[in-house]
Amino acid sequence: MEGNLTKGPILKTLTKLAVPIMASSFLGTLYNITDMAWIGLLGSKAVAGVGVGGMFTWFSQGLASMSRMGGQVQVAQCIGREDREEAHKYAQTAVQLATLMGLLFAAVMLLFLHPLVGFFQLQDPEALQAALSYTKIACGLIVFSFLTLTLTGIYTAQGDSKTPFMANFIGLVTNMILDPLLILGLGPVNKFGVNGAAIATVSAQAIVMTILILGIIRQKKQNVLKGIKLFTKIPFKYLSGICKIGIPTAIQGMVYCGISMVLTRMVSGFGAEAVAVQRVGGQIESVSWNTADGFGTALNAFIGQNYGAGKMDRVRKGYKASLCSVGIWGIFITIMFVFQPKAIAEIFFHEPKAIMIAIGYLTIIGVSEAFMAVELMTVGALSGLGKTHLCSVISILFTSARIPLAIILGGALLGLEGIWWAFSVTSIVKGIIFVCTFCWITRGKGTAKMTKLNKE
Repeated sequence: MEGNLTKGPILKTLTKLAVPIMASSFLGTLYNITDMAWIGLLGSKAVAGVGVGGMFTWFSQGLASMSRMGGQVQVAQCIGREDREEAHKYAQTAVQLATLMGLLFAAVMLLFLHPLVGFFQLQDPEALQAALSYTKIACGLIVFSFLTLTLTGIYTAQGDSKTPFMANFIGLVTNMILDPLLILGLGPVNKFGVNGAAIATVSAQAIVMTILILGIIRQKKQNVLKGIKLFTKIPFKYLSGICKIGIPTAIQGMVYCGISMVLTRMVSGFGAEAVAVQRVGGQIESVSWNTADGFGTALNAFIGQNYGAGKMDRVRKGYKASLCSVGIWGIFITIMFVFQPKAIAEIFFHEPKAIMIAIGYLTIIGVSEAFMAVELMTVGALSGLGKTHLCSVISILFTSARIPLAIILGGALLGLEGIWWAFSVTSIVKGIIFVCTFCWITRGKGTAKMTKLNKE
């Protein structure tokens, strides 16, 4: 069966699946950086406004992860057990849930747009207007993003990472063409500013979703997404199965974003430039975490299938190979951020104050990049075992610690850089704890019991 990850050389099998996913993640990084680079030409106030709007789209990704993670893990484990009928039913439920949640999220955002954006207390009228305009468009059509993420997860669960890569590549090209046209206005096209960035992003997401749907229709090989019915009753059995795996991941993602919103409000006290740096800095940092998350997604499918098949030895070996690969990449990013922060900052900022703040951000955050990359990869591995609850507890506990730590360090001690250190220190701690947790759970004596419970 094509897409079977339970057989063959471990490193070759994992790499074949991981490379397109990592490439897709890298495209996602370019996707976001492209927006920020063009918006940066409009000034720090526009970047700050888009940064606030981006917080809500980020929050939506946490909610979307419920259907994506729940669907991906359940489908992968069903395929590992060679039960494709069950895999199809889980896939259909995941797509239905993604559609429903995407539409509900958009409705809430449009109804409560002003009070939600007002939470960040943007003092500058230009930055506030940019935030309102961007959020209205980007979140009003967020359903495309929900479906894209869920379809990508189910493709990956079947061992097909090439189709999502090609879809994302076409989406990136579309975004790169539309950004300068719509943001700055070229030729006969009017200048739309931050609205243009939102329109370009939503359009690209719609194209990616369309390509993934066409892939289901055109593929001759068996695909568990074939024949799904969107407008039909959702069976409770499959809904509860997806929620059991997906809700902890969704809570983790939304709480993580909520914490970042609180920290962004603290950062806003240091001016629009500081908010802009946090937003753009996060996009620059995504060179590391998008790649790690992409590898974690591949590892999730690999471990899901092998765990479903009861092959725990392949699970451990696959994790070790991934740990080495992602760790090396994280160290490389650390070196770049710590030793070349000015060169990176000057690509996105053109005002001296913003450049100086960005240099401090990249230097401090850079220290923790390897640990953060390993953390994200390990979350994917543990989720493949169905341990999403444990991931959520660890992540929420230590990510929440950023708030009191930022208050202490960002007060009279270090100011704005104290908030950056709160990010970095907690990432280091989480990276270490997650690796130790995975090794403890998959230790030799405990794996036989895990496999037995899974089969039952």
